[in-house]
Amino acid sequence: MELKRVVVTGIGALTPIGNNVPDFWDALINGVSGAGEITYFDTENFKTKIACELKGFNILDFIDAKLARRMDPCSHYAVVASAEALSDSGLQLDSEDRGRIGVVMGSGVGGFAAATESARTLIADNNIPRFSPFLIPRVVSDSIVGNISIQFDLRGPNFVVSSACASAANAIVEACNLIMLGKADVVLSGGSEACIVPETVAGFMAMHALSARNDDPKTASRPFDVGRDGFVIGEGAATLVLEEYGHAVARGAKIYAELAGYGLTADAYHITAPHPEGNGAYEAMRIALADTRLKPEDIDYINMHGTSTQQGDISECKAIERLFGDHALNMVLNSTKSMTGHLLGAGAAVESVITVLALENGVMPPTINQFERDPQINPEWNLAANAPVKREIHTALCNSFGFGGHNVSLLFKK
Repeated sequence: MELKRVVVTGIGALTPIGNNVPDFWDALINGVSGAGEITYFDTENFKTKIACELKGFNILDFIDAKLARRMDPCSHYAVVASAEALSDSGLQLDSEDRGRIGVVMGSGVGGFAAATESARTLIADNNIPRFSPFLIPRVVSDSIVGNISIQFDLRGPNFVVSSACASAANAIVEACNLIMLGKADVVLSGGSEACIVPETVAGFMAMHALSARNDDPKTASRPFDVGRDGFVIGEGAATLVLEEYGHAVARGAKIYAELAGYGLTADAYHITAPHPEGNGAYEAMRIALADTRLKPEDIDYINMHGTSTQQGDISECKAIERLFGDHALNMVLNSTKSMTGHLLGAGAAVESVITVLALENGVMPPTINQFERDPQINPEWNLAANAPVKREIHTALCNSFGFGGHNVSLLFKK
């Protein structure tokens, strides 16, 4: 059986530095940080008081109030990003077989905001359960894809993937497989996360995973810098319209890039810490290359997972050093989480959008907040430190790693 080719024909993004793709891309190129003081809840007793929140977003600009109340913000974000991606793709849904259009999204915690809000209400009401009948549909992660399919009447394969911070990358892989195997012509895929709530922030605080640079939030996310002290939590969503190549060509679609391959591995090491030598990350990238019959020297750019944690950044760098050797000096390497923060299960979707835009535009956004490079990282590597890099590129990897040891490397090419 000959596998189908998969291309990206539409993109949508709702992020802490832009509520649509044009604004998001402009902010990225200009090195804008989305970090600031948390406004969603009182942080007086919290060590970490900063996050990358959405700005100026109102779901009522997109759907009516009655429908909005029945959704968790996680679904709000996903529906909005998917609407932009569909519009960008130019798909005429009334002319398509809607049973051949699927939705596969990723989320690390799903409707956690609705769940925690209800738990607090239950405690405040002396354990008297006064819940909305829409509580469970708001909480369960699959409501993300359910709401997208209902909103746009998409009747193909429909499910959600959860693998912590690799969720969106795994979702994109599953969407790719559906198209390659001929099970769908088009799949909307990406991720959504609405995780800036007291319980999530407190939980990551307890793990010592979050930055506490509250006095200077704009510089708090500083991947690869010797002074990094943890990630900055973010929220939002991104959607890619993945399409079978022949189907896209037949309708005259604009093609951003081809999703040419991927690598999936598990560290099998620790429930939260990455393998110290980056073994799983190395294997994921190696498999992605083998999947496309490419050599390490064929890769021009890597959008790194780069969360700004002590262990994570170094383990990924070791994996790159091991696989690419001296060729790493010729590549552009960056972490756009320095600007967006870490969107957990939605991170890979946002970074996949960035990767295909870098391929299209020949511009790699900067890694901001580079003050003093960690001496464990090769000083000659091009980390796009504090400025974008303009260079035509043809192939790129997008790395995503999640708690539990999940590793995904997506390979996009022109």
